[in-house]
Amino acid sequence: MLRTLHKVASGLIIALGMLHVSLTPLDGDGFTLGAMWLLRAGVAIILAGFISLVLIDVPIKVVRYKRGSPLALCSVRSKAQTLLLFEVRKTMHTTWKLILLLLLLFVLPPSVLLAQQQSTPRRQELADHIKDHYTKREVQIPMRDGVKLFAAIYEPKDKSQRYPILLNRTPYTVAPYGGDKFKTSLGPSDLYAREGYIFVYEDVRGRWMSEGEYMDVRPDIENRRPTEIDESTDTYDTVEYLIKNVGNNNGQVGIYGISYPGFYTSSGIIDTHPSIKAASPQAPIGDWFIGDDFHHNGAFFLPHAFNFYTGFGQPRPKPVTPETAELKPFDHGTRDGYKYFLELGSLANTDDRYRQQLGTDIAFWNQLMQHPNYDEFWQERNILPKLVNIKCAVMTVGGWFDAEDLYGALRTYEHIERQNPGIYNILVMGPWFHGGWAYSDGKSLGNVDFGTSTSEFYRSQIELPFFNYFLKNKGTIKEIKEINVFETGTNEWKSYDRTQRSSWSPINVTERVLYIQADGGLSFQKPLASKAFDEYISDPAHPVPFTEDVNIGMTRGYMTDDQRHGSRRPDVITYQTEALAEEITIAGDIKPTLFVSTSGTDSDFVVKLIDVFPDNLPVNADTKREMGGYQMLVRGEPFRARFRNSFARPEAMRPNMVEKIAFTMPGITHTFKKGHRIMVQMQSSWFPLIDRNPQTFVPNIFEAREADFQKATQRIYRGGAEMTNIALAVLRK
Repeated sequence: MLRTLHKVASGLIIALGMLHVSLTPLDGDGFTLGAMWLLRAGVAIILAGFISLVLIDVPIKVVRYKRGSPLALCSVRSKAQTLLLFEVRKTMHTTWKLILLLLLLFVLPPSVLLAQQQSTPRRQELADHIKDHYTKREVQIPMRDGVKLFAAIYEPKDKSQRYPILLNRTPYTVAPYGGDKFKTSLGPSDLYAREGYIFVYEDVRGRWMSEGEYMDVRPDIENRRPTEIDESTDTYDTVEYLIKNVGNNNGQVGIYGISYPGFYTSSGIIDTHPSIKAASPQAPIGDWFIGDDFHHNGAFFLPHAFNFYTGFGQPRPKPVTPETAELKPFDHGTRDGYKYFLELGSLANTDDRYRQQLGTDIAFWNQLMQHPNYDEFWQERNILPKLVNIKCAVMTVGGWFDAEDLYGALRTYEHIERQNPGIYNILVMGPWFHGGWAYSDGKSLGNVDFGTSTSEFYRSQIELPFFNYFLKNKGTIKEIKEINVFETGTNEWKSYDRTQRSSWSPINVTERVLYIQADGGLSFQKPLASKAFDEYISDPAHPVPFTEDVNIGMTRGYMTDDQRHGSRRPDVITYQTEALAEEITIAGDIKPTLFVSTSGTDSDFVVKLIDVFPDNLPVNADTKREMGGYQMLVRGEPFRARFRNSFARPEAMRPNMVEKIAFTMPGITHTFKKGHRIMVQMQSSWFPLIDRNPQTFVPNIFEAREADFQKATQRIYRGGAEMTNIALAVLRK
């Protein structure tokens, strides 16, 4: 009887918690929406479980105790307290696991998610304004092949003027669903709802409430037939429908999105619909093998891909909402990503983990594992060369410290500039993590302070004027230049109109080359030695950690992390300049040329460019980090040596033979200030950020066996014709 009462009452309380979640409106961009729904659901279940514990579990246990518990030597009250503490401890243990689990289904960290959804008077005021001044309706928009895409349309109640349309196409849900459930913010930022736009949010093909089959980074089709579809045609058909079926529009459409929605923005303006006048791809995916998200120069970003697809990759057999989706949780069993992925062993074991936890294969993960090289599968998903026939104004936005799509932002701007001469095309780069320009104030990242609210400046002085000017013919854009960048180090906004050909760099830069030297030196002078090298032993069983933090996934702050933990390892080679007599500002891509050898037949080489702070700086008051001698990562990138000659055709390294590896790292605008030092670190693992290289060449690196993982002696050469160096684009003062 008691057990039955317990189950019924607990179920009712948890059901009430879930009902609260389902009735509470959510909004957001990118990963935020799905993650916030899951986070709220988890918190609701946890709270409901705790209430159930206090009101039901403990009293029942106390009753059982009164009937003859062995705890009879203590008072009933102390028994209840003892049981409560015991149950709370068990509940809290489960709670933390559940919270962690839910967060890991998506990549954005909790502070981003919670900041987006904070219940503040200002946000409530905005939410009330939207309900008072907008109507909402939901429609199914027909595509040329008969498939219908789901869209939510928010229209101003005021009909005294015509409004432009702002379109956001997303795979992350347009929730909340239901004509009477409203988003609490509309448009790229909180500034837009009062500005007056028609806002349209669309689930892309095959996701959430839209029909059709979903395909990751769907390739654009050249010379397509009338009924063939891609993201360009779906965007075109959507805009055509909106212009004809949404009343009171002024015939002008803007499109925007962050991350995956940034990709849908870029792909949506290929063969631009005549009504699209402005587009802003923000942190857009460019190339998923060369530099964005899951691969950098062929090296696999393991926790980012693995954790993302635990949620995003689960099959959706029919249209669903977040409330009706049957997403299964994935439990890593630990918060320690280094431990988890090391114990996982070969990536050949990962599919089993998915099946054990989720009861299903993850289709795109299997495709990742089947395509370890830059073959046709990846090449056709590279959208950059296909960004042609663009007829609208474009503003590409990115973050210097975007751990996911920094490459995509820089290369999207460059390819649009080269392939669409004459259009209005600008770039904005700030000191932001992934989406930080929309989700934070942009004042700091990790331990590094930028001195000002960079995101608020961007949203009010660049983004809103851009859309207002091209969609409303309102205001001016004369203060917005072609390149608008935040210069870290000096912490100042800089802008310029003239750039290097085929690059985002300003015209007044010159290439200066840093050479590694004997005894850990680094200099713009060539080394004097005829032939010399430094060596270290790389052991896949003890890889170099990418961060000191304990985290199951890729941390957003690793791109400004203190690198002193690396300097102290014997398998990390460190070089640094003397204290700078004058400041040096770089404004362009970073180009390492390595001369290396390995005793194995394959290897990774990681290059890190670091700003070493003076020893006399105070402790960071917010993070309590010792900033004296702080080694700030400015840029770090891996290169998988098997791809040194071709990303499509990997080649084994020749044991103990010198090989040249030259590649390009995404650049930055950064000033190394007077008194600082420039440091370079080199290593052969960066775990678990990138998967371990077995250091034995196998045709498919993802199928390496445990026996293939071997220690190797690595050499970095620094003399004669083999001078390892890094070329920097240095700004002329």
